[in-house]
Amino acid sequence: MPDQPETDSPVSATEAARRLSRPVLRRRFYAKAATARVAQGYAVELDGKPVRTPAGRVLVAPTPALAQAMAAEWEAQGEMIDPATMPQTRLANAVVDGVALRPGPVAAEVEKYLASDLVCYRAHAPQGLRDRQAAHWDPILGWTREAVGAHFAVGEGVVHVAQLEAALAAARAAIPTDSWRLGAVHAVTTLTGSAFIALALARGALEAEAAWQAAHVDEDWNMEQWGRDELALERRAYRHAEFLAAARVLSEFRPAEQSESRDEHEA
Repeated sequence: MPDQPETDSPVSATEAARRLSRPVLRRRFYAKAATARVAQGYAVELDGKPVRTPAGRVLVAPTPALAQAMAAEWEAQGEMIDPATMPQTRLANAVVDGVALRPGPVAAEVEKYLASDLVCYRAHAPQGLRDRQAAHWDPILGWTREAVGAHFAVGEGVVHVAQLEAALAAARAAIPTDSWRLGAVHAVTTLTGSAFIALALARGALEAEAAWQAAHVDEDWNMEQWGRDELALERRAYRHAEFLAAARVLSEFRPAEQSESRDEHEA
């Protein structure tokens, strides 16, 4: 019998709960994962047979790069298949089985963040944190004014800041309607706590790591002052993988002129 975990501390109790909540993993049943061009786009295949979503739909991506990213996740599995290590596939399942069928409620969840977005709420003190928030968040608000035409007010602390309906309407109009981009924007919004960060990332105004850093200004500041929280960092690493999967989707659909400008800059 394996040793029972110690449960006399919050850390060990949390780890015990995590172990008990882990799903039963399936044994790997295929030799090779690959992609194939199909009528609807690009499918992921296991030994020549299409992967299906939890609802039984064929898993088809809109671009070859996204299909290849999913195939790589399947190919990287060992003896057991662990969905926790497959964020691109999980996001695709959510898009195909959920967002594509009911985009309205998904967009509505993104809209809720606009009225109380992370980047609109600043700390009273210390000044160092206020400066860091401004450095990361002011450019995002500047982008919403210039590119989206939405002027949002900024407040301090947790007191609600009422935003003008015109600003909310302009920002709502910037939420994508196609299922893949909408699903990715929704994922980034919930992972970062900011619809503005998600929309800026979707439009190419933020690169992925800059967006991730902007979402964790407060958390990073607190760890610098009080020390690292290893459990929080473990959860953050898991969320980061989810975030990168969504960012990959958004990078596939950026406007051509923004992609060309970025390529010229990198060259």
